Amino acid sequence: MSIIQAIIIAIVEGITEFLPVSSTGHMIITQELLGIEITEFVKAFTVNIQFGAILSVIVLYWKRFFQTLDFYYKLFVAFLPAAVIGFLASDFIDSLLENVVVVAVMLVLGGIVLIFVDKWFNKPKEDQTITYPTALKIGFYQCIAMIPGVSRSAATIIGGMTQKLDRKTAAEFSFFLAVPTMFAASAYKLLQNYKSIDSTNIDLLLIGNAVAFVVALIAIKTFITFVTRYGFKIFGYYRIVVGVAILVLIALGYDLNLV
Repeated sequence: MSIIQAIIIAIVEGITEFLPVSSTGHMIITQELLGIEITEFVKAFTVNIQFGAILSVIVLYWKRFFQTLDFYYKLFVAFLPAAVIGFLASDFIDSLLENVVVVAVMLVLGGIVLIFVDKWFNKPKEDQTITYPTALKIGFYQCIAMIPGVSRSAATIIGGMTQKLDRKTAAEFSFFLAVPTMFAASAYKLLQNYKSIDSTNIDLLLIGNAVAFVVALIAIKTFITFVTRYGFKIFGYYRIVVGVAILVLIALGYDLNLV
């Protein structure tokens, strides 16, 4: 992987991590388009540049992020389902990360859901307080995003909206929940693949995190404003177009599986 390729992947991560379009799916597709060989380092890089995205949430929401212990307890409750299921299904999840067909199908299915989600859950409650049961339910929705092509952001935001949270509150809780979730995933992947990181490639990891941080800052601010005003439909159409395009290319004989 070259520095330019690392920067491109980091830009994709920064833009898509907090949008309901699947950052993992887009990075898998980007790697294929760039012709990057999928090594242990590349797998580690794809996950660990999320550290930069995590930092962007803390910087943007630092006053709200450092709140009462109750806030952290609720984040922990929401984080638990993904922590348990992610640990138990780690090998299976890794096997899916190389399958572009899975990504494409889930992009389409997720896109269909996003087109209608604003109509399905358009009556938020007046009290936007997030309770422990609500946090736990959102946490289970987050587990769906372990399938490549299913957006973590979309899954948790939709999970929040099913609990009658408005779009803004659901999106912001999704961002907060991303911090422990992405930190744990990144740290676990780093522990698994630390031997693949050495003096010849650590600069790529540092550059990737820096780029992902800056781009994610812009993406979060833009997304909150956009989704509060216009909803999720445009993201649904985008996912469907990308997913269908990939499936058509595969049907035409293009080998897009990352093996």
